[in-house]
Amino acid sequence: MRYQLAIFDMDGTILDTLEDLTDSVNYALDHFGFPIHSKEEICSFVGNGIRKLIERAVPSETEPIFVEQVYEGFKKYYKEHCADKTKPYPGIIALLKELRQAGCKTAVVSNKADFAVQNLCEKYFYGLFDIAVGEQEGILKKPAPDSVEKVLKLLGVPKENAVYIGDSDVDIETARNAGMDEIIVGWGFRTCQFLKEKGAKQIVFTPEEIAQKILL
Repeated sequence: MRYQLAIFDMDGTILDTLEDLTDSVNYALDHFGFPIHSKEEICSFVGNGIRKLIERAVPSETEPIFVEQVYEGFKKYYKEHCADKTKPYPGIIALLKELRQAGCKTAVVSNKADFAVQNLCEKYFYGLFDIAVGEQEGILKKPAPDSVEKVLKLLGVPKENAVYIGDSDVDIETARNAGMDEIIVGWGFRTCQFLKEKGAKQIVFTPEEIAQKILL
């Protein structure tokens, strides 16, 4: 086995969350009188945490007090609707089971709000992760390496024996900033061309490829 620990991003990597994110952002925007966005537009906004998602979704020059209102409205709605249409990508659950059966530890590190990370892990991946970390006060968001380093420390695994798996430029930067190997998936929220332009060293297209790179 090449790695002792596999750390996964959430949105676009293990879970297809885009429809629920789109519905929740548009609910909050519409509630406060702002124009809504297409799923493709919301997809382009995702990756740097909820606050940045909302800042990108509201019109430019929106006053901070209104950004805050939309942000709070989104959080309240998404907390209740984060699993309406969300689903694991095909083969992900089987991958996690295979890794764990082989003795590889598994974790999630996401810029998603921690309440949503915990809820979704419990709903879709109960017992399949050793630890899951979402956006938390006092810990810098990805691409800063802080949350990844926290997981490495808690699980007692050197970075040389761990791999970070994600779907975006933020994930590429996170792995590099943490000094870790990376695996970038081609089924997520960014195109393969975009990922290559951002320096992705290896892009996989099936969970089986991930298993091969970790276990062989």
